[in-house]
Amino acid sequence: MAAVLPDLWILVTLAAASFQTVRFMLQKHLATATLSAAGATFSRFLYSVPFILLLLAVYLVAADKPLPALGDGFWLYGLAGASAQILATVCVVMLFKQRNFAVGITFKKTEVIQTVLVGWIVLGEGVSLPGFAAIALGIVGLLLLSGGPEVTGFHWRDMRNRAAGLGIASGVLFAISAVTYRGASLSVAEADPILRAAVTLAAVVVMQTVIMLVWLRWREPGQIRAVWAARRVALWIGLTSMGGSLCWFIAFTLQNAAYVKALGQVELILSVAATTLFFHEKITRREWAGMAVLVASILMLILVI
Repeated sequence: MAAVLPDLWILVTLAAASFQTVRFMLQKHLATATLSAAGATFSRFLYSVPFILLLLAVYLVAADKPLPALGDGFWLYGLAGASAQILATVCVVMLFKQRNFAVGITFKKTEVIQTVLVGWIVLGEGVSLPGFAAIALGIVGLLLLSGGPEVTGFHWRDMRNRAAGLGIASGVLFAISAVTYRGASLSVAEADPILRAAVTLAAVVVMQTVIMLVWLRWREPGQIRAVWAARRVALWIGLTSMGGSLCWFIAFTLQNAAYVKALGQVELILSVAATTLFFHEKITRREWAGMAVLVASILMLILVI
């Protein structure tokens, strides 16, 4: 088993990136067609809860195991990650209305740079000096992407636009959720990485569903009905969300969150394919350059961390 696990985290990370790309495509469709940003976010949690709880129950029965004990900090890490992921997903869905799909995903992917820093602060999992050089290169790519499609040069005022703010905020929040999810999964008293991931995922998604339900009932009550009305598409969001989240959680259980997020940048390639093939959107030369620099920083990060 020990020899297999290093390869397992790579495989589940690649699967997670694939699931997540499809899920964001579906959320983009709902957010631009029928739901608000909060409604589209709620749909991924609501429709994934039944599948996640069923999966956990089936796994426990099949493995003939009881629910594992939860260590100190599990609920604190879980709540922090759940809240950060909700806010991050809302930022991404709002970002899709500002810029095209591939660039929106690239902005979100600044999380790989920030996960290294958050992991060092929260869990003490740092990187080397070459790792910070890769981070600096990633910032260059971010600056190239920060302006609108019509911009040909960089100005610091570009960082003040709405798309840049939403993208950077989503990256910070996703970084926090990744690191705290790893902290929560490591607090589960169980050797089986799949069971640890499933228990953590089930607890987190239940919390997220309750939080979003209360929020929408208070601020956007009509969106609860709209999410139910959009169930034919939202159901697939739930399924892809469950698949992607479970894979992310297994990877976080097995490996440093920075490694996982770095490898997860394969989602950039998938998002470009989605932009051109499904949404028929064009990517400018500046945006291609920004994504290329950011991908280079990601590859460098993989080699040095």
